[in-house]
This record gives sequence, C-alpha cells and structure tokens, in this order.
Amino acid sequence: QYKFRDLTIEELKNVSKTYPNFTFSMNTYTFKDGSQKDLLNFSGTVPVKYGNSYNIPIQLWILDSHPFAPPICFLKPTANMGISVGKHVDAHGRIYLPYLQNWSHPKSTVTGLIKEMIAKFEEELPLYSLSPSDAARQSELLSYIAKITEGQTDMKSRSKIADKNEGCFNKITVIGAGDLGIACVLAVAAKGVADKVILLDLSEGASKGGTMDLEIFALPNVDISKDFSASADSKVVVLTVNSLGNAQTYLDVIQSNVDLFKGIIPAISHYSQNAVILVASHPVEIMTYVSWKLSAFPKSRVIGVGANLDSERFQYILTNLLKAEMLAKDAWVVGEQGEDKVPSWTSDNLVADQMEGMAACTSREKVANRAMEALKGKGQRSWSVGLSVADLTDSILKDKRKVHSVSTLAKGCCSINSEVFLSLPCILGTSGVIEMVKLEEDPLVQEKLQSSAGSIHDLQQQLKL
Repeated sequence: QYKFRDLTIEELKNVSKTYPNFTFSMNTYTFKDGSQKDLLNFSGTVPVKYGNSYNIPIQLWILDSHPFAPPICFLKPTANMGISVGKHVDAHGRIYLPYLQNWSHPKSTVTGLIKEMIAKFEEELPLYSLSPSDAARQSELLSYIAKITEGQTDMKSRSKIADKNEGCFNKITVIGAGDLGIACVLAVAAKGVADKVILLDLSEGASKGGTMDLEIFALPNVDISKDFSASADSKVVVLTVNSLGNAQTYLDVIQSNVDLFKGIIPAISHYSQNAVILVASHPVEIMTYVSWKLSAFPKSRVIGVGANLDSERFQYILTNLLKAEMLAKDAWVVGEQGEDKVPSWTSDNLVADQMEGMAACTSREKVANRAMEALKGKGQRSWSVGLSVADLTDSILKDKRKVHSVSTLAKGCCSINSEVFLSLPCILGTSGVIEMVKLEEDPLVQEKLQSSAGSIHDLQQQLKL
C-alpha cells in the first residue's frame, strides 16, 4: 500500500537504530472524517530532561505517501498521566510542531522530527502525574477509547458517534492567524454558517495576541491548529496569509507571497480535495490565479474576495443614501481591487425610447459617480473584509445561488484572452462559481477591464511558479 516503500523502510531502519525501544506494527487509523486506513505506526518513549529525566510515551503514524507527507504524532499517556495542553499538544494528545508544518522530503526525517519533539518537550513538559482518583477516571476513559478503537462498543454507542460525525457537514478552514484571519473566524462564527471553523496558525512559536485570546475564551465550534491535517474535508478554505519578508519591489512582494503559497496550496488541496478556495490575500487577483495554478482545481472552485465588499457598499449607498433602489439591484463594482475598480450593470433598466433612454443613462452615470465618490476613503479594515468573507461562505455553504462580485477567471469575457482573475458578478453555490452573470456592453467598462487584465498578466509572466 505504501507508494514509496523502499524509502519508508530505509527511514524506519534509521529510527530503529537511534531509538531501539520503539515497536512497529500495522494498525487501523481512524481519520477525523471517520474514514479508516491500515497504517504503519510505531510506539515508544523519548528521553526528556525537565529538571528531572522523563520518558515521554509517543506514537507516530506513517501515512502511505511517506516520506512526502509528515507522520501523524500523538502522546500515549499511561493511566497515571494527564495531558498538559500547550502550544505543541492539544487535549487529545495530538502533537503539533514547526517541523511537521515545514515537512519537506528529503531534508525532513522522522529522526529529525523526534529530535525537535524532544527539544520542544524540554521547553514545555507535555504530561503530568495524576492523583490516584484522577488516574482511575483516566484509566476508565482510556479503556473506553480502546474499546471504540477495537470495535467492541455496542451498536447504540456506534450510532451516536456516527450521528455526531454526520451532523458536522459544514467545515471551514481559515489559514493565517493575523488580524484578517481572526476577523474572518469571528465573522463566520457570528454568522453561524459553519458547524466547525479551523484557524490554521502558521506562525512560529507560542500563540500571540488574538490567537491566544481565542484559546482563552474558547468559542464554540472554533479550533486552532498548526497542522494542515486539521483542515481535512473542509468545504471552504479561506486564505488570509501574506508574506512579511524584506522584499524591496512590488514584484518581490508578490513573489514572496507566491513562495509562501507554494508551501500551503498543495497541502490544503491534498486534505480538502473538494473544497472551494476563497482567497483574501493580497494582491487578490494574482494570488487567486496562483492558488488556481498550484491547486489544479477547476476554475469554478478557486475564487477571490475581489470587489464583493465594494459592491455591497455600492448597492447600500445607492439604496439608502441616494434613494436609487431600482438602480442598486443590478449595480456592481467590477475589475481590479484598488483605484482601477469600476461600476457596472448586469441588466438594462433603460426605457425603450432612445431619447428617454439616453437621458436615463446619463442620470444613472451621475448617480453611480456620486456613489463611487462616497465609497472613497472607506478603506477595507480587517473586520469589514471578515464580514465579506462570512457573506461569501454563507452563499457557498448554503447553496444560495446569490450573485456576488468575486475574482474569477476572466478569460473570454470582455475580449480578454489571457488567464487573469478579475472581479465579475457570479452566481455562487456549493461548487463555487455556478455561472458568470453577463455585464452590459459598456465600452468604458470593457476598456478598463482589458487594461487591468493586461497589467495583471504582465506581472504574472514575471513570477516564478
């Protein structure tokens, strides 16, 4: 079953030489989605010095794509041990390390992983001794877990577990624990669109700022992880990360983001093969294109937040401030985020008479210009983009078939012949973009879109994918 059997055997020989106390076996591993697979695993203890010397019991599961995928690592506490939840260990004993996050064959090895594990455990001991009464309760719990693993529970218990798993349909992963990532988590949680929200924190070291606050106040259905496998089977994956490198030019900044995405997109594509990827990273048009190329997903399932926020604001201003509700219904902001965005329309509300139609068109343009002026200076704060992301995920997960202006592949629209992503009105559902809504034929809008497409394509051609 192992795709790279010889490489896996060679590495496990090295582990056995370094840690002779480890035992190897084949057992059934149950993934978070309930699926199962027979996997090679090994158990043993690693020596840790934390004042005194301790032998910490661990178990490592080797995936069938090893050594190109990292092991799944757990603590294996005995009945008189309790798990000390920290920055590298969760309440279930799952171990999270930078080494796992940055796993890359051939430089990453199991022995190297164990060395880092020991080093991190010496900074923060992952286990503690239980009192006799606590140990008894722990023993009872471990016994029950063992029965579940071995299939010895009754059918009623199995049914309850199955029902619980089947109820958790809508899972969203937000990648990036900066202000924008946390804003997205809070907005999605507040809107109640998901059964489970995973915040994937790719930063090194201890939890900081908002991430720590999320852990402290423990929002229902929100989990924080550093392991890509926690994102498995997400319906929507939201990308909010941006590189904080020392790039000097705009092209360098974008290339730095591309390099960052090279380590992210393949992983999320592996764990959530049917997800819709929603990009909020900057520049959104180019990073959506990069996500599409790196994921090899169909174009319908890779979209950017684009001008969704601007469009919602534009329609709100037309309706509530300028009292032009009839115009607002078909009004959109399209094109490229920033100064080059442009207002457009998806249907012609003009009257049949040509003279009256020209007058109505002139009036509409004046109202649109006033609305665009009102949009200036509003800015896009993290929380406002987070609300926009929650709005988009709501339409996707609930299959609302609602129209949004999002970054989508624009090739073939408005005489654009290059593979670029621009904001255009699209109907969204569970499979992402269901249909692109046709814009009115406005020469000025088409010229603006073609100009944006040309400049974006020129930048893309200079990137190293």
